[in-house]
Parts: sequence; structure tokens; C-alpha cells
Amino acid sequence: MLKIAYHPIYCHPLPEGHRFPMLKYELLPEQLIHEGTCTLANFFEPNRMLNEAPILAVHDPEYFYDLLNITLDQRAARKIGFPLSEVLIEREIVIADGTIKASKYAIKNGIAMNIAGGTHHAYTNRGEAFCMLNDQAIGARFLQKEGLAKRILIVDLDVHQGNGTAQIFKDDPSVFTFSMHGKHNYPFKKEQSHLDIALENNVGDTEYLCILQDTLPRLITNFQPDFIYYLCGVDVIATDKLGKLGLTIDGCKTRDQFVLETCKANNLPVMCSMGGGYSPDIKTIVDAHANTFRLAQDIYF
Repeated sequence: MLKIAYHPIYCHPLPEGHRFPMLKYELLPEQLIHEGTCTLANFFEPNRMLNEAPILAVHDPEYFYDLLNITLDQRAARKIGFPLSEVLIEREIVIADGTIKASKYAIKNGIAMNIAGGTHHAYTNRGEAFCMLNDQAIGARFLQKEGLAKRILIVDLDVHQGNGTAQIFKDDPSVFTFSMHGKHNYPFKKEQSHLDIALENNVGDTEYLCILQDTLPRLITNFQPDFIYYLCGVDVIATDKLGKLGLTIDGCKTRDQFVLETCKANNLPVMCSMGGGYSPDIKTIVDAHANTFRLAQDIYF
């Protein structure tokens, strides 16, 4: 069975007019159940109890405790982009736990997913752009420390470079970071992933898919991972307010299909975090994300 991390805390109240589409975390599971892609049995709730160890394996203690105690300085807090609160930090911890638990389900079932996550702008010692704790980095370190995986490939296809993830693993040859993103998108000062592919504005389905189809199989052959994290942001589509690429929803779906079929063909467990999506119409965001779950069911179950 496809297992999906979800908790009601994911949909966190924000000030009216905030540009982050928090409502998608409520609408997406509702849509998946309504259309019959999933039932309640597919979903599991991450733990709200704090387990510091996996977080501190990635993030500096001083930074983490400043988050926990809401004592970040104002400049650092502004970079995150959310009004800080105890509930918001609890939400971030729950998302990270969801990714940890989904990673274990992926090893068991071939694939597992988190309705939220993909917080790839979180560095070891700071957060930015709606990201505070790097859920896939925390998951990767957890798998390694538990002896569940040795060589991990992070496939980050969000429209924005995974700068925090690149920084966290820059000196670690056991975790390969691959980011394919918009060249002229945020972050405007990029970090160096193990492989960055920076795309010009308005790149469409054909060019995007050709590059991905040429790159991912070679990466798997050369790096020989035993686990894959997939950050499947849907902010690559042309309607996205914060992206500058030109994919259609069908092109984005084909992207996901290729990644998941490649993982399955290579017998590589894959854990998917949703990442970004900022189209003006919330229905577009939810449908694009829902395609990833529909494909996971079709390909694996």
C-alpha cells in the first residue's frame, strides 16, 4: 500500500493575503480521497513528540534551539517568510518526522510520500524562503545512522535550486545532490550542488524532459545509490507565480512518471516530498501535485 505522511498541522493559518498557498495541504488529501486514488488507510500521522536527535544530525544546535524557543533575531526570522510561532515550529518538526517515517515505508514498499516537505532552502544554521528544517536531509541522515541506506541520491526538480541541501552535503560524498532548476530564479546566489542544471526562462516540456531523461539514468549508473529522495515541486509549470519555466501540467506529470518508473526499474526505494507550487489558481496546484500520487499508485500498486 502507498503510505503518505499527513497531519492537520500541515495547513497552518497565515495572515490574509500571504503568498504561500497553505490551503493546498488540506485540499490535496481531500482530493485524493474524493477521486478514489487513496483511502484513509493510505495516510499516517507523523509524531508531534519532539525527537531532537535526527534534527541535530543535520542542523546546528544553536539554530535549532533558537527556532524552538522563538529567539531567532529579526533579520533571520524575516528570511523565513512566515510569522514565527510555537505551532509553526511544531509543524516543521512534524513534517520532518513524516519524511523520516515515509523513508522507512519506502524501503518496505518501494515508494512513500509526504503531503508536505521539500524544505530544501533550510541550511545547517539558518532558514529561508518558507523552509526551516530540511526534511529530506534529516531523512537521509536518519537512514544512514540507522544503517538503512549508505549512498543516497537527492533528485531536486523544484523550480528553485536546493541551496540548503547543497550546503548541507557539500563535503559528503555519500549523499549526491542533483538540482535542476531555473537559472534566473531564486535563490539569486546559488550554492554548488554535486550536479546543477540551470535552465533558461520558459524552457518547455520537450527540452526539459530530454535533459532529465539523459541525466537521471547516468547519475544512477555512476553514483550507484541505494535510496532516492525526490523533491517533486510543481512550480515548474508555466502558470507558476514564483517560477520562470514553461512546462505544462502534462509535462510535469510526464516528468514524475519518468522519475518514478526509473526508480522502480532500478529497484531503488524513493521517498517523495512535494516542494513548491504557486500558480494563481489553487486547483492547478492541487491537480499538479495529485498527479504525482496518482502515478505512484499506478506504477507501484
